Amino acid sequence: MKKKILIAISLIFVILGAGMFYLNNRNRTLSPSAEQRITTNDGLTVSIDYSRPSARERLIFGTQEEGALQPYGVYWRLGANEATVANFSEDIIINGTTVSAGYYGIHAFPGKDSFDIALNKTWDRWGFSEPDYSQDIVNLTVPVEHLSQPIEQFTIRLGESNTGIQIICEWSDVRFVIPVEEK
Repeated sequence: MKKKILIAISLIFVILGAGMFYLNNRNRTLSPSAEQRITTNDGLTVSIDYSRPSARERLIFGTQEEGALQPYGVYWRLGANEATVANFSEDIIINGTTVSAGYYGIHAFPGKDSFDIALNKTWDRWGFSEPDYSQDIVNLTVPVEHLSQPIEQFTIRLGESNTGIQIICEWSDVRFVIPVEEK
């Protein structure tokens, strides 16, 4: 009798483990991870780790009534899976605020014509749950450019600017830029 119970319990653990492995792998396949990295001539290195969900014929940004995947005014982890993480090798300036070198979570609240963006001290967490907003160290509003050609997969690119780096985010019919100044 004990042997049958042990076998049943073992079988349950194997099934649960296989299920968790499948679900985790499925999420990674649908929204693969990516990293962007850039180093300026002055030695500032910025890297962004994030996951890249696809539109797959869904309305991405819009109202809840429209059935948007990411409704206006609702927390977005700026990607999928884990929180999107920025790493700055040196102190930088965002929206007039000095940000110390290190790792930060980035999240957003989309809007029709602008996105509210925040850097948060907490970066090593699953991105679906909202962060502790008291840990936000920078908040800024960036304008949205509406694209004529939609972008299927969420993409972050890094480019140099006259004052530092631009974090360029594109998905669906939306592009916005987060300016990062060298200190």
